[in-house]
Amino acid sequence: MLLWILVMFTALSCTARKVDNTPVPSLDLQRYLGKWYEIARYDHSFERGIYFPIATYSMDSDGSIRVVNTGIRKGKTKISVGRAKTTDTAGLLRVSFFEPFYSDYRVLMLTDDYRNALVGSGSSKYLWILSRDSVIPMQVKYQILTEACRRGYDVNSLVWMEQQKDYENADNWTAEK
Repeated sequence: MLLWILVMFTALSCTARKVDNTPVPSLDLQRYLGKWYEIARYDHSFERGIYFPIATYSMDSDGSIRVVNTGIRKGKTKISVGRAKTTDTAGLLRVSFFEPFYSDYRVLMLTDDYRNALVGSGSSKYLWILSRDSVIPMQVKYQILTEACRRGYDVNSLVWMEQQKDYENADNWTAEK
């Protein structure tokens, strides 16, 4: 109960201001690749109405990163396939779902075990909380929200996603569907 009160206090005391979107100083890309559940995000048009969102990152043979975002919208499977490339800055990727247009993908925080992440962009308009698990423990949630607040993000604007750990065939979705 005390931890829940701390989470709520953190959220209520966090006000929007200029954000620090500096990426983490080091990123082990091989550890970062794989499946991530989207726990929370800022509302934006390209994901509005998507439920059970999952992002999966894998290395392509050309050295780029394949990005597959999956979810359910209006009862139907939605899949977006993009590409990411590394930069000279650790924790900063460039992602495109509409080549040749790329946007910043900034890993702002990672737990030591690479199970939870806070991700932003080149602006203050985008923020995501990702996890390897469909639900994150309250203590980890508090840690991530505290970091987001410290960086100047308005955590009250986060939209919390419902996740269902193993909904049908989630690991078998492909770009062809």
